[in-house]
Amino acid sequence: MIVADSFALISMAATLIAFRVFRVSSTIPRYISVGDLLNLAKAVLAGELMTAIVLFTLTRLDGIPRSVPAVHALILGAGLLASRGLASIAERNRCSADRPRTTVANMILIGVNDWSVLFMKFLRARSRQHRRVIALLDEDPKWFGRSANGVQVFGPPAELEAIIEEFATHGVRTDRVVVGGEAGGLSEETLTVVKGLCARRHLDLLFMPDLFGIGFAGYAGHPAHADPLHWPSSLAEFRPTPYLRFKRLVDAVAAAILILWLMPLLLIAAILVILDVGSPVLFWQQRIGRDGRELQIYKLRTLRSPFDRRGQRIPEEQRLSWIGRLFRQTRIDELPQLLNVLVGDMSLIGPRPLLLQHQPPNSAIRLTVRPGITGWAQVNGGANLSPTEKEALDVWYICHASPSLDLRIVVMTLFSLLRGDRRSEEALAQAQTLQVLQPDVRPTRDEARAPVAMQSD
Repeated sequence: MIVADSFALISMAATLIAFRVFRVSSTIPRYISVGDLLNLAKAVLAGELMTAIVLFTLTRLDGIPRSVPAVHALILGAGLLASRGLASIAERNRCSADRPRTTVANMILIGVNDWSVLFMKFLRARSRQHRRVIALLDEDPKWFGRSANGVQVFGPPAELEAIIEEFATHGVRTDRVVVGGEAGGLSEETLTVVKGLCARRHLDLLFMPDLFGIGFAGYAGHPAHADPLHWPSSLAEFRPTPYLRFKRLVDAVAAAILILWLMPLLLIAAILVILDVGSPVLFWQQRIGRDGRELQIYKLRTLRSPFDRRGQRIPEEQRLSWIGRLFRQTRIDELPQLLNVLVGDMSLIGPRPLLLQHQPPNSAIRLTVRPGITGWAQVNGGANLSPTEKEALDVWYICHASPSLDLRIVVMTLFSLLRGDRRSEEALAQAQTLQVLQPDVRPTRDEARAPVAMQSD
């Protein structure tokens, strides 16, 4: 009895300290994210480790079964997840479901100087929700890899196009290039390259002194991307199957079970990523989720960094290792998205979240539900389908979703891992003949036969 009481008191004290260190109570329930879940896991592990160290020092753990710390950690972690989930549901229910969609303008800033820092602080204070600086560039090598005001200096301005392409890989579009100062200390040759690149890509190029003469209030992104999702005028008549309304509970329970079951595999995969690719272990990508909102999905990293320590670009053929190729073929790199399912951003099965540039011509219906880790389009062609064909298959799934169809997709997903992606002309023909209530979101047969747009998903 005394041993049990000492374990309870010490574990409570250690847990409270860990919660304080990892700021567990600072999360706003409505905005819980994958990072918050990782902090919960760190706090639980740290609390159990401190408890074990103190008890081992005092009692050598005599009278305490070896399974008690593990069971205590599982109960504590499950309790924290359950409380966060309930609080998140309660908070979200208080908020209106019809929030206006806003387009975020992403900027790359050239030149690390006082102008640049003041500009970033101004954006953080007055315009964080509508425009942000995603990268800094500077010609001085001593700044490479360092950060200013939370934004990393990635390399020299000569690598501007490579930086833009790298962010596009993550699903982040670059809208503007801003030069700190009249020319940001750039050489004439570099300035010419930057101007040519911005003209070729139709990017706004602005110099800091001129920027403060431009009105910010009306700016909502590059005009070429004013409404990239092509929302129809009304979706009032469209209703998904009732099953999709009750699917969230199934997703949360299944994701929690799968995370615990696959934890050894995830730990081994994380170690292999660190040894082969390096840190960080997780790769993030910004995609379009439910109701057109931005969504960050997570994967295990399969590519090495695009730049070495000297800021030199690494050839693309050297970035993908055999470990990364194995993870992609077996889809092990997708497993961290179970955390996205757990926090409610995704579903286990549903339309795959796509990059902005890969969205189908009419994507309104497929964006009415949570995106999935796998889905009807993935098991009937995957990367061999055009965006319009994916949209047709996803709309068919939304209109026919059921527990039996989800089980069928799970089985087909396992087979696709073994044989690879294969187009199903039968499923495509079935989806393309579906009579959708909204005529402007129904793909035509000519659109469905458009050239295939190959991509990773």
